[in-house]
Amino acid sequence: MAYDLSDTLVVGITATALFDLSEADSVFRSKFESNREEAIEEYREYMAARESDGLKPGTGFYLVKALLSLNQFQSGDKAPLVEVVVMSRNSPETGVRVFHNIREYGLDITRSAFTGGESVVDYLDAYDVDLFLTTNTKDAQRVIDSDSCAVALVKEPPANMETIPDGQVRIAFDGDAVLFSDESEIVFKAEGLKGFHSTEDREQDNPLNDGPYATLLRKLSRLQDRLPHKVDFSPVRVAIITARNSPAEMRVIKTLRHWGVYVDEIFFLGGLDKSKIIKAFKAHIFFDDQDVHLEPAARYTPAGKVPYRSGSPLKDSEKSWKTEK
Repeated sequence: MAYDLSDTLVVGITATALFDLSEADSVFRSKFESNREEAIEEYREYMAARESDGLKPGTGFYLVKALLSLNQFQSGDKAPLVEVVVMSRNSPETGVRVFHNIREYGLDITRSAFTGGESVVDYLDAYDVDLFLTTNTKDAQRVIDSDSCAVALVKEPPANMETIPDGQVRIAFDGDAVLFSDESEIVFKAEGLKGFHSTEDREQDNPLNDGPYATLLRKLSRLQDRLPHKVDFSPVRVAIITARNSPAEMRVIKTLRHWGVYVDEIFFLGGLDKSKIIKAFKAHIFFDDQDVHLEPAARYTPAGKVPYRSGSPLKDSEKSWKTEK
């Protein structure tokens, strides 16, 4: 049945982000550079011999599972609230193990794209993907540069994941260069904390421009509207966890008001360690643009890095920045 997916949240996720395929990947990569054809053949043999073996959850598994559970609130013959598409460079033959584990875990995923070694990025628009979770750096960069959808390069699965409340979807976002454009981040890097605060206070009545995740946040807001709950009691909980503090907080609040978006929780940390707040929030996933925040959080929370666009001055200076606003 064909649906209008304009109000459906569509998540595209690679097999390596849905399941922990690090062992299989190492088998392939250990020989790929020296002998590509032999590497492919050994990988096929490896996957064929383990078609019925279980796989551990990957970084995006728990988010996907929680989002799919929202379809219990689907109304009549209307489009599902959430669709998930598994996208993989594997061939259909080597993807049998992935299909098997989708069934074993009871994930209601009906759509997939297995491209036999080619990039899956060209098919994101065809599947109407709103959020793409991947472990491939080049693919993530292509997506962010094309501005086709929100994208995250997921970290390794957390070793000590926090227990997340049943029946909820909990998503945490950074602000600048994620939900909002990188304009304020660039001011901070160029003019320091004092210049940043002065600019944000002066511009508090001018909404921030959209960042790479602004459209996704709006889609989540429409998803909340389709649920049979008042927004205050929605099973979808969204948090913004930002290093901003007074007097830079008002521009964020007024921007969200301008967008008509409801956010359950906002934390203005003013330089405090984000990881403690992220741990307490118990997110299914946390999105940030900086490894300094992601690495400590990823020990117990699934995390995804939002890459900078190739033309952004933030990308050129990314490795050298040590300070935080």
